[in-house]
Amino acid sequence: MPVLDPVADRSTLAAALADGGTRLVACLCAAWCGTCREYREAFEQLAASHPHLCFVWVDIETHADWLDDHDIENFPTLLVQDAQQTGDEARFFGPLLPAIGILERMLDTGVLGDTRVAAPALRAHLLG
Repeated sequence: MPVLDPVADRSTLAAALADGGTRLVACLCAAWCGTCREYREAFEQLAASHPHLCFVWVDIETHADWLDDHDIENFPTLLVQDAQQTGDEARFFGPLLPAIGILERMLDTGVLGDTRVAAPALRAHLLG
């Protein structure tokens, strides 16, 4: 599955997230950020190699209201959330170095384990 845009791909995104087992992998970035623009290509390649996951690119300037009380201070910031997690928790939520191999290892090796961290209710905003 390609990286989805929360506005342009709304119906595809809703269908993907409606599946009770779909893990959400969201990159929270800004259009003006050069690091984000460089990271996006690698993020899209990772999405192509993981079609069972739902990858979303969220511009925090456009969708700042989706972040609840969370501030994004470093880019890229990633959110990884399983479908069964409540709206305000995730497996991972925070900045990563802009090396896609870090995210890839997190997704492939099970390093996320049973982690529960506070996070924005992004899935609800994407479905709403």
